[in-house]
Amino acid sequence: MSAASLAPLLRAMRLPTIAREHDEATRRAEAENWGYARFLAYLFEAEANERLQRKIQRQLKESNLPAAKTIESLDEQKLPDKIRRQLPTLLEADFVRRGDNLLCFGLAGRGKTHLVAAIAREWICRHQLQVLFVPAFRLVTQLLAAKRDLKLPQAIARLQRFDAVVIDDIGYVQQSREEMEVLFHFLAERYEKKSVVITSNLVFSQWDQIFKDPMTTMAAVDRLVHHATILEFTGESVRANAAKQRQK
Repeated sequence: MSAASLAPLLRAMRLPTIAREHDEATRRAEAENWGYARFLAYLFEAEANERLQRKIQRQLKESNLPAAKTIESLDEQKLPDKIRRQLPTLLEADFVRRGDNLLCFGLAGRGKTHLVAAIAREWICRHQLQVLFVPAFRLVTQLLAAKRDLKLPQAIARLQRFDAVVIDDIGYVQQSREEMEVLFHFLAERYEKKSVVITSNLVFSQWDQIFKDPMTTMAAVDRLVHHATILEFTGESVRANAAKQRQK
């Protein structure tokens, strides 16, 4: 079969990268005296790499991660020493595969969101984990709307397909009892199954501001910390320091 007749067949077999690379690979194989095994390995590796990149791009788009908050733009020297030492382990994502949680506490501007967004992006690019980034208020709004439409179980089931859900700024959410209930239900469903990553400006002792009811607060905290890594962000505000530098 000629190269010209083989390319349409490869495209029909849904091997577009092999079809595109076939002619060039054939020329290289002839020029460098490749055997059949090397020739086929080259083509199928090209197809696999192309599919992997498409998958990663699709997952990144679906994640809703902030584009600017990457590991490259993260200034690791401004992180607390303990967090900086933990960073390589966090990037490996073993705890995500176990369904454990990551909880980040600190005042506003300490770099919590940047760190978790950058790590979550690496989980996608390095390990092809499925991640969703969502501000806490938006998650609560979506769950509440689903409950009103009698579709809360379906909404939570859709979220369960994500290996990690990053809930940003949970401390700014001041819920009604109904809103608190849907958030607690979401956290309870993920308990010991899938990971939750949370950033908060409130320490646990202040979470009664979020859940209102002391028993519900205790139950939510208990589930979150049972299998969790806790990071404390101290020091000065990154944003305030950046503003000072601009003024200088």
